Amino acid sequence: MDTVTPTKLSPASGTYQPKGQLIGGKWIGSVSGKVITIENPGKKTSIAQVPHAGAADVELAVTAAENAFPSWKNVVPRERGKLLLKIAEAMEARVEEMARTIAMETGNALRTQARGEAKLAADIFRYFGGLASELKGETVPLGESVLSYTRREPLGIVGAIIPWNAPVMLGALKIAPALCAGNVLVMKAAEDAPLAVLMMADITNEFVPPGVLNVITGYGEECGGALANHPKIRKLSFTGSTEVGKVIMRAAAERIVPVSLELGGKSPSIVYPDADEDWAVDGIINAMRFTRQSQSCTAGSRMFLHEDIFDSFLAKLEKKVTALKIGDPLDEASDIGSIINNKQYTKVCKYVQDGLDRSDAKLVFGGLPPKTGPLSEGYFTMPTVFADRSNDWRLAREEIFGPVLVAIRWSDEADAIRMANESHYGLAAYVWTHNIGKGLRAAHAIESGWVQVNQGGGQTPGMSYGGYKQSGLGREFSLEGMLDSFTQRKSVTVNLAV
Repeated sequence: MDTVTPTKLSPASGTYQPKGQLIGGKWIGSVSGKVITIENPGKKTSIAQVPHAGAADVELAVTAAENAFPSWKNVVPRERGKLLLKIAEAMEARVEEMARTIAMETGNALRTQARGEAKLAADIFRYFGGLASELKGETVPLGESVLSYTRREPLGIVGAIIPWNAPVMLGALKIAPALCAGNVLVMKAAEDAPLAVLMMADITNEFVPPGVLNVITGYGEECGGALANHPKIRKLSFTGSTEVGKVIMRAAAERIVPVSLELGGKSPSIVYPDADEDWAVDGIINAMRFTRQSQSCTAGSRMFLHEDIFDSFLAKLEKKVTALKIGDPLDEASDIGSIINNKQYTKVCKYVQDGLDRSDAKLVFGGLPPKTGPLSEGYFTMPTVFADRSNDWRLAREEIFGPVLVAIRWSDEADAIRMANESHYGLAAYVWTHNIGKGLRAAHAIESGWVQVNQGGGQTPGMSYGGYKQSGLGREFSLEGMLDSFTQRKSVTVNLAV
């Protein structure tokens, strides 16, 4: 199939234009010839087209990966690591182009979000490139006449599916450790934000053999479903909603395929009475991911705020959040960009309306977005905070994936921790206090896989990141995550007495 020349629409300058989907080292169109049009959510304008992949495209990609695996798994791990380091350098050289592409297609603000994501993706490749020599096993002392040892071996063809909220970072977390461990990969990019992922694939393709990395672009059910159910896929790695994660897990169960799931969250922040200070307010803003429109599974969207500081803390929060500038994601002056698409925008607005209609809830600030003016030209929403005593209503229990925070009073520490744990999610959590003893006891008591005390930042390579309960299975960002997720252990025993 020939290389695709995408229809030129209205991309921003300095952004990446797709060449097709990457299969077997070549850029090709979909088997059906259909395309998906990509939208700039900050302007509601079409910016590019990518192939509309289906089951036939998945078959081509899996075959290409299958052909590449025998030689790739036998590349000396240190040499694979060197290639990842070269990819990191090449990505870093094009950080600005990648950042502008991320901002254009996701709506995430260039200065506060997209540029950092592009740099982090390069760091992820660099981190895992440096770990290639750690793919080692152990010896077992069974006596002088017996040699018994274990070795780490790749799984084979990995099927990966990523979402749109931080596509390059999440794509890098699949590609870098999987390739480092000697696997080959077929990745489905998110249909709403595939462009920067295709750019990352383009850079990676310059350094790895054809078929080692394949990136296809299609919709979830017809493309992602075909990938999840393909009989030759030996590992499934999925990041996305808990609902879809259950579908992926059922598909894996049919073939006893190992699965990694990084799913949704409704993360709590517990603010103690001694933290009524600007640093904690700044931390809450960061933890809530307001500058990413709170489109993050780690957003601290349930804030348990001690009653002694409830009003004063919210006043400080309102002053700081309302000072943030909402606007064009590609504008350096913008702190906050736009929601990804109309479907998600409508969903967020419905949650806000539910809050406004609830008699027990008080709107602290924010509300529904304006219907006229510059912000109506894109999918822009307003950072919104509701105050309520209850942890049981819809906005306090469901993942909104938008900038809606619920503040809940507490007076008894045990009650605050109980409420924090009253969720089927368990991804992230945040604790704010000068009393480090209390902070650590709370961190240990909270049922979440990733807890931060007195900080609300994002993940860093080397951290063990993943969820409890229905927030997922497995870990990412770390050496143990790579070993557990992308290798299998083989035990070999040799009789030396023969």
